[in-house]
Amino acid sequence: MAARAPTHVSHKKGSPVQNTKYPVVKSEYDRVWQKYCGFLDLDLPQFMSIQDSLLLQQLEKAACCPLGKRLIGGRAPASVEEYRHMVPLTTYEDYLPELDPGDAPSLPEEPHVWASTSGAASGCRRVPYTLEAYHRSLDNLMSAFILACSRQRGQSSLVEGDRVLYNVAPAPYLSGILASGAAQQFNLRPVMTPDVHDGMDFREKITRGFEMSLRTGVDIMVAMTSVLVKTGNEFNQMSRKGNLSKHLMHPGELWRVSQAYLRSRLENRNVLPKDLWPVKALIGWGIDTSVYRDLVYKYWGAYPYEFHACTEAGIIAVQSWTRRGMTFIPNSNFFEFIPETEWLKSRYDIFYEPRTVLLPDVKPGERYELVITSFYGMPFIRYRLGHLVRITALEDKEAEIQLPQMVFEARADDLIDIAGFTRVSEKTVIQAIANSGISYEDWIIRKEIREGKPILHLYIELYGVNGKANLATVFHRELMKTDPGYHDLAVMMEIRPLEVTLLRPGTFKDYYREKQENGSELAQRRPPRMNAPDNIVEEILSLGGKRMVPVA
Repeated sequence: MAARAPTHVSHKKGSPVQNTKYPVVKSEYDRVWQKYCGFLDLDLPQFMSIQDSLLLQQLEKAACCPLGKRLIGGRAPASVEEYRHMVPLTTYEDYLPELDPGDAPSLPEEPHVWASTSGAASGCRRVPYTLEAYHRSLDNLMSAFILACSRQRGQSSLVEGDRVLYNVAPAPYLSGILASGAAQQFNLRPVMTPDVHDGMDFREKITRGFEMSLRTGVDIMVAMTSVLVKTGNEFNQMSRKGNLSKHLMHPGELWRVSQAYLRSRLENRNVLPKDLWPVKALIGWGIDTSVYRDLVYKYWGAYPYEFHACTEAGIIAVQSWTRRGMTFIPNSNFFEFIPETEWLKSRYDIFYEPRTVLLPDVKPGERYELVITSFYGMPFIRYRLGHLVRITALEDKEAEIQLPQMVFEARADDLIDIAGFTRVSEKTVIQAIANSGISYEDWIIRKEIREGKPILHLYIELYGVNGKANLATVFHRELMKTDPGYHDLAVMMEIRPLEVTLLRPGTFKDYYREKQENGSELAQRRPPRMNAPDNIVEEILSLGGKRMVPVA
């Protein structure tokens, strides 16, 4: 298959993307499609050519600043091979104290904005975005918008004036920064403008956004998949109890809710979000996106469109119109991949330097930890993101994309090792809970040692019910089906490593409220699902009581 000739468009530093025109895209040769989605036409040599060129430009910048000199040495490497050979891998701690509280003169370029995220040890990580990196991230967000509204190559239903509801964390989190930037620079109408939602708590922002959408309508919804599923559950409950009638006071709401009731009665079911908001696209993210794909469709009438992003790297990979695997964006960061075998060696030996491979050398079915080097004057040098991705295929034949496809598997620090048989991930637990048919508010899970033996302990608050007598047995059975390593552990060792504790209704809301009242940052108001430390588990138990559910 011959590669199409891509069109590359780059912003000059400081150039605005304001007033960009994007009518309905009707051709793969359309200017808008080529600008934002042309990278999907690349083959591997073209992809790597862009990577190598931008990396060498970045190294020239980084080698001249104090931080770069400390990490790279006195001169910029002359080639990609020399760079990978002479420069060690880094973690966030290698960027301190420059990034906290923020030493701008030590960085490759002056920051335009600082983004924040939570760290692995419940700390806060600060990431400086240069003006060019900020604009590039907005470009990549526009790529996601266009592709989310696409059903085939070169065609998108995204138009100027489409209404967008951003159910995302506020600035200084990257999601809030990009949402505000999109509201200012895209010709899309936000349901809530930054001046309305700035300062709102995340939960308040979600509630207020849906209330305003009843009046205005919404074309594109941007939210974590867990928010979409939870909203669907709540609407189902409200409809059953008749609580939607409170929205009949405003004329705009009256028409929308009345139409929703009519639609649901014709299909003999409760009112669902899709009756109120027939959206063009749902842009979702989160490790549970693939697990709850069908449930999101049931509630919202559309499958979630997924991209992969993080604060340190921005938006790095997006789905195509096939909504399967994700394709890396070549001009977002320079990518290296630590094979899982190498990652394991480094996990058990902190002095071991794992080897990396580049995109042409990845293998389908294998897992890798992502390593990035920033472009556009951003600070990160061979930085270990701690994200494990699986390469699902070396191309997407249906979409005629000639680049490897990936899915996000887990955060490397979140895997729970049980007796060396299995490394349980958050995604595995989510899948097993979903297969169990359990409706829950939230949960945490971790490895504990009981009488010298490891156990996998699930703490869960069920949604709308008091309990389920056979919950532990059902979840154990589904976990055996979902995780072959867990199955081998249970069968070969003849043990039942699972323990379940039910928490009273309202436990996680009380935890959130308590953290909020104590002034905790947004990222710290929700306990980590995987491997929560003792103090957090003790706090959860003090709020939620104890009800142990044994495995039969």
